[in-house]
Amino acid sequence: MLGLMQQWPLLCHKILDNAATQHGKREVVSRSCEGPIVRTTYAEIRQRALKVAQRLDRDGFRLGDRIATLAWNTARHIEAWYGIMGIGAVYHTLNPRLFPEQLVWIMNHAEDRAIFVDLTFMPLLEKIAGSVTSLKKVIVLTDSAHMPATALPNVVAYEEWLAEADGDFRWASFDENTAAGMCYTSGTTGDPKGVLYSHRSNVLHAMIAAMPDAMGISSRAVIMPVVPMFHANAWGLGQSGPMIGAKMVMPGGKMDGASIYELLDTEKVSFTAAVPTVWLMLLQYLEETGKKLPYLDKVVIGGSACPRAITQKFQENYDVQVIHAWGMTEMSPLGTLGSLKPEYVGLTGEARLDIQQTQGFAPFGVEMKVTDDNDNEHPWDGKTFGRLKVRGPAVARAYYGGAGTEQFDADGWFDTGDVAHIDPNGYMQITDRAKDVIKSGGEWISTIELENLAVSHPDIAEAAAIGVRHSKWDERPLLVVVKKPGKDLSKDEILGFMQGKIAKWWMPDDVAFVAEIPHTATGKIQKSTLRAQFRDYRLPTD
Repeated sequence: MLGLMQQWPLLCHKILDNAATQHGKREVVSRSCEGPIVRTTYAEIRQRALKVAQRLDRDGFRLGDRIATLAWNTARHIEAWYGIMGIGAVYHTLNPRLFPEQLVWIMNHAEDRAIFVDLTFMPLLEKIAGSVTSLKKVIVLTDSAHMPATALPNVVAYEEWLAEADGDFRWASFDENTAAGMCYTSGTTGDPKGVLYSHRSNVLHAMIAAMPDAMGISSRAVIMPVVPMFHANAWGLGQSGPMIGAKMVMPGGKMDGASIYELLDTEKVSFTAAVPTVWLMLLQYLEETGKKLPYLDKVVIGGSACPRAITQKFQENYDVQVIHAWGMTEMSPLGTLGSLKPEYVGLTGEARLDIQQTQGFAPFGVEMKVTDDNDNEHPWDGKTFGRLKVRGPAVARAYYGGAGTEQFDADGWFDTGDVAHIDPNGYMQITDRAKDVIKSGGEWISTIELENLAVSHPDIAEAAAIGVRHSKWDERPLLVVVKKPGKDLSKDEILGFMQGKIAKWWMPDDVAFVAEIPHTATGKIQKSTLRAQFRDYRLPTD
């Protein structure tokens, strides 16, 4: 027997409809690429998104067409997103920090037919557009007064293009499983892989993200998604913010400490989210100026492991709650968030920080398990680590084009490529990437734990741990270190600092000092490059 409830498809444009109906006067504030702060409302954004949909339809774009965006977090970018989805086309956010040849490969693989581009990225687009065979139209997110001279064909200024529509348009109607958005993984190994989100998965993910023990946002919040929309949907805030009707503050392209602080203070932001690098810059600015954060209640930190010192400073110096989060492009992206369950809420000091150092627990809608290489499930004991696997309604079941089939099994589990353990209360902690974990004498050593301990030394700017070939143990740890400017630091000092803080057999066999550590386009340490650099390194213990 089936229920007798209405069929109400979960379509992304319904999010914007609700925002305009229930929260139409709520502000969306943007730092524009042209410079000034621009203010609009959800009602105005919906009307302009309808015009975007109307113009795309008039220009011949149809259901399933991939339409790229190369843009910062602004109201115009949101309008473009919802307008694209409103005709059943697929928004495809491009990461401008990738190498030009990677962007060309991604755009050709996705077969992008049009692109919305910010002024900042016009020089980049001019370099690569000629190599993208499917590209038919370029819409520059500005007005005619700021439109740059360009030799690109079929280029139009967004405001003039939009002015040709009257907004008398109905959103297209289609199945909720229709593709809505596309984002490619960073491609640290092999070619980037395309993740294709559906309307249903985006709407469910937005609901999951807004829950009290997830991001915990409401219409009373003032949200600033510093994490870019090209980083896996700005962690869902581009949908969950309008869904719950919160005021949104869009920071544009200025990510320095002073610019972020200005918006936090003038717009009275209560909730924000970004990677640790952004918060290091903000905290440094606060320490230099002596300024405070009187309005900020909560910050979500993810993208890479959050250093303990960041959590401690936010909470102890500025009374800001830190939620450590983990996720992946393939998960839309939220997987776990570190709010405190009743079992841990009474903890203080170092014990509380120990729990907050984990990546947190999975909300409803995310299932997870940890297994060995033969898919035998490990217990949730907080110490036995293995391959982390997930499934859920906002988790990919395949990559676009069929790549990476080995990461998906017949029961729907996706192998994240991370190595982790889960404690009895469900708190998960990443200990490594599967390809980075050091396998020494049949046992695994976490490079992340070695790196986190090393960077807690006051004279170390950055550290990376890699496995180096060893004739007896297969691999042993090498710690690669960048000293802080002007600091004189020896191998013995570092190993002495680490002594007693980790298992004895985890201790690095050697320390190598370098001027810099290589990073990917998304800011992560490029372990593959380091392993190649030290391929022939001879450990003193071998």
